[in-house]
Amino acid sequence: MGYALFADLVVCLHLGFVLFVLFGGFLALKRPRAIWLHLPAAAWGILVEFTGWICPLTPLEQWLRTRSGGSALQGDFLSRYLLPILYPDFLTPGLQTALALFALALNLIIYGWGWRRNRAGQR
Repeated sequence: MGYALFADLVVCLHLGFVLFVLFGGFLALKRPRAIWLHLPAAAWGILVEFTGWICPLTPLEQWLRTRSGGSALQGDFLSRYLLPILYPDFLTPGLQTALALFALALNLIIYGWGWRRNRAGQR
């Protein structure tokens, strides 16, 4: 049971990281010090998508699932609802590139909007 719980925690952490990569720029606009966490996280997430690398959290989650006596995909809530978001069956290299471009564009828009808002406030 302990390994399964840790595997579930890794999935939640992984989803949180993905959301932080996508939307952490909003936190950085609100709390400028967060930019020092968000920029490296966004760079890593985008790099992983562009290159097709596997995030280290993926094999960790799979290892924990295997150690718990299950398979990498089980029938619990996390496997049914969160894992397909993180590991869709239809993920292709082209789709990974599109996701990386989306994440990059979204972050550029967020930071550009914040920069323009900041410049307008200084006038």
